[in-house]
Amino acid sequence: MTAKEFFYLVAEMRSAQKAYLETRSRHVFRACRALENDVDREIRRVREILNEPDPIPPMGEDEP
Repeated sequence: MTAKEFFYLVAEMRSAQKAYLETRSRHVFRACRALENDVDREIRRVREILNEPDPIPPMGEDEP
């Protein structure tokens, strides 16, 4: 994914999040989650390329 594609993906995600806050629609919520997953997946992909660790461990994994 190019930087421009990532920019548009994040912009679309933010629009969906704002729409959800206005409507509380289940359909919009599912769209938000899908877009958030796409953004997270791209961030993970780039971190792997750059060999950078995730600065925030997934919830529950840092507890003994």
